[in-house]
Amino acid sequence: QVQLVESGGGLVQAGDSLRLSCAASGRTDSSLVIAWFRQAPGKERTFVADIDWNGIRAYYADSVKGRFTVSSDSAMNTVYLQMNSLSSEDTGVYYCAADANVNVPGYDYWGQGTQVTASS
Repeated sequence: QVQLVESGGGLVQAGDSLRLSCAASGRTDSSLVIAWFRQAPGKERTFVADIDWNGIRAYYADSVKGRFTVSSDSAMNTVYLQMNSLSSEDTGVYYCAADANVNVPGYDYWGQGTQVTASS
């Protein structure tokens, strides 16, 4: 079992930055892949970025490349999402998710989400 808790969301102006945190507990090890998703009002949840637990490989959605950076601090059991140059299109609930078995499609554990609102 892996438990995930997101934090760091809030209300900002367009152009501002925020850093989200995803604190993991339970069975955390180097096999984990942690991803960030977001869900805008009335829309489906979409992939934002992911990273392996050791922080070696990261992957981003095209919509956030060059603005968002995902990082992993395995010593702190925390994954971060640094978000710069926020726009209203980035507004939504941000979730982190853990994939405990990359050989099986899908994410096994989810956090409760944190709200990000960027006003223009």
